[in-house]
Amino acid sequence: MTDLLLIDAPAMPRLLTPAAAADVLAEVLRAGFDPETAPPRTAVPVPAGELLLMPAASGAYAGVKIAGVAPGNPALGLPRITGSYLLLDGADLRPLALLDGAALTELRTPAVSALAVRRLTPDDRPLRLVLFGTGPQAYGHLEAVLAARELAEAVVVGRDPIGARALAGYARTFGVPARAGTPGDVEGADLVVCCTTAREPLFDGARVAAGATVVAVGSHEPTARETDTALVTRAEVYVEARSAALREAGDLLVPMARGAIGEDHVAGTLADLVNGHDVVNDRALSGRPRLFKSVGMAWEDLAVAGALYRAARGGS
Repeated sequence: MTDLLLIDAPAMPRLLTPAAAADVLAEVLRAGFDPETAPPRTAVPVPAGELLLMPAASGAYAGVKIAGVAPGNPALGLPRITGSYLLLDGADLRPLALLDGAALTELRTPAVSALAVRRLTPDDRPLRLVLFGTGPQAYGHLEAVLAARELAEAVVVGRDPIGARALAGYARTFGVPARAGTPGDVEGADLVVCCTTAREPLFDGARVAAGATVVAVGSHEPTARETDTALVTRAEVYVEARSAALREAGDLLVPMARGAIGEDHVAGTLADLVNGHDVVNDRALSGRPRLFKSVGMAWEDLAVAGALYRAARGGS
């Protein structure tokens, strides 16, 4: 049996940048992988919150993430998301590496968003970003967006004013004009990114400009959402996979349950975008916002974990 390689949280940023992780995901999709075939996430309620089991297998690797979601942890000074990822050899299922599951999630989720941002936003001018959230995902998404697009301004909206000002200050270290703001700032945004634990809409979707892009990643529960029905009905909607979105994306399922949209409202998937569906230059879409709703999928964890393992082994 091979020795199990341990990849901890501090090692991950050294091994793989958000931009490189987005490239890895794009390569998987361009190679023909179909996310619609990926195994569903299993969620198990426990006294502290929820346990998530996310298995996947593709190509050279198989793997499984066991993640804990503990809503009470932040009040104790502990992370809300915990867990581990076990990477296996795809041919014989020998364990190869054990990775910090929370850090893996903090890398792969912004990478997925960055891949969508590359395909849904123009690259001919700096963008005005409005970022909802002040936690680890918000910091990761700021860096991932900066790797994908030049920013004219970053506006941070958070429940904690101190946290919002701190993240705005962090954005300024990258040379980006930044400040704390309010939900009304979406009115002038080119890109809105939502990475919060909110269960109800964060802003008035009617105020989002035509041609703007909204990325929502904060929830994977059918009854929780960060965007409202007004935005969803106006928007050209893209998801990681239709099957996953129709199981877990409250941003879409709540409007569906109320009869505002049908399942056919989803215009396309991340694979469609990566494999050539041109949204930015489609004049028919110029009068509509774009919404990318992400719930997080096991194939993404596997792809990024495999890339981290290869990098840790020196590219072998």
